Amino acid sequence: MSDFILPDIGEGIVECEVVEWRVQEGDLIEEDQPVVEVMTDKALVEITASEAGTITQLYVAQGQIAKVHAPLYAYRAESEPPGEETSRPEQNAEPSHAPGETPSTQTPGSPPGKPSPTSAPAAETGRVKGKTPASPAVRRLVREHGLALDEITGSGKEGRVLKEDVQRYLDAGQEPPDKSASAGPRIEPLRGVRAAMARQMVASATSIPHFQYGEEIDVTDLLALRERLKVQAEAQGERLTLMPFFMKAMALAVAEYPMLNAQLNDRADELHYYPDCNIGMAVDSKVGLMVPNVKDVGARSLLEVAAEVTRLTQAAREGRVEQADLKGGTITISNIGALGGTYAAPIINAPEAAIVAIGKTQWLPRFDENGDVTGRAIMTVTWAGDHRFIDGGTIARFCNHWKASLEDPESMLLNLR
Repeated sequence: MSDFILPDIGEGIVECEVVEWRVQEGDLIEEDQPVVEVMTDKALVEITASEAGTITQLYVAQGQIAKVHAPLYAYRAESEPPGEETSRPEQNAEPSHAPGETPSTQTPGSPPGKPSPTSAPAAETGRVKGKTPASPAVRRLVREHGLALDEITGSGKEGRVLKEDVQRYLDAGQEPPDKSASAGPRIEPLRGVRAAMARQMVASATSIPHFQYGEEIDVTDLLALRERLKVQAEAQGERLTLMPFFMKAMALAVAEYPMLNAQLNDRADELHYYPDCNIGMAVDSKVGLMVPNVKDVGARSLLEVAAEVTRLTQAAREGRVEQADLKGGTITISNIGALGGTYAAPIINAPEAAIVAIGKTQWLPRFDENGDVTGRAIMTVTWAGDHRFIDGGTIARFCNHWKASLEDPESMLLNLR
């Protein structure tokens, strides 16, 4: 029997949360078969089997923390003959425990909701009131139904309350305790991408003096151009949104105002100007905010940028962005308008110099060159710049250059590479 050791899963990552086991004890697995999904502070990572065999024990329950270079599960390799000692290796390794949870509250190798074969009746355990063993998932289920854990008979080892026990209790029609008093807030640990975002945003907001700048952009002609081009793009297998236009226009503006593509070093005594414009896009994924970036936008065609936008958006929404796609960004776009927002005060994605929040497009009355009122597609944008080296005039001139390209998008053809 062998232990699968959790390998390095990212630069500097020492632990991760088990999100979902794809297998159960006793399952046959093939080499490279997905076994478990874990969450780091960067993204969701799928762990695959190193060789074929049979799962004999899961050391870390769903929702708990696994350590890099520590055993994750035990298995009997396909080439190993079955033996009695492999039927249930209870003492093979210690499971990981959630913060504040003692080993007595978890049955080794028992995923949430799966009773241990060595279960004993609750009457024989002599469990202490207020210390009823149960997994975090079961405790959450009990809280959601307003039940008292001590009142539920557990069928697991040492009186452990399982999900099935809670369901039986509910099916029996037993009334929950009086809810007239406040049950208190539901507590959920901040982990993974959301925890990383919290640290990043606090560091940025407290260490960078933000300068905000707002503007309106008439995108009527841009919308018309996109409608004409999207059919041709679809014929080549690409989905053409407005984001590639935003990015290409931004790369042109960066070429004129390279300070917006620069970054201060850690000592804040040097400016580093980057030759490539790597534009990040904030994506609201199922695991939290992620900001993958399209590399070297200035050297890519509009269709190439569109393909990257599609690829990165899909990967981010699934929480499966590669580390390389999250590194090296030089400036960021946050499209809050996709969710209906009009204005925002974005926080810079440090160590970058600036970020722009794009609001929703609205058809509004405007005067044309003849003084007549006409309907125009107006998009609001709000910039945030690092005021340590970017002043209001610089960001205004940069925004005006970007705006000019978007309001007359066909003029970009003169400068596109």
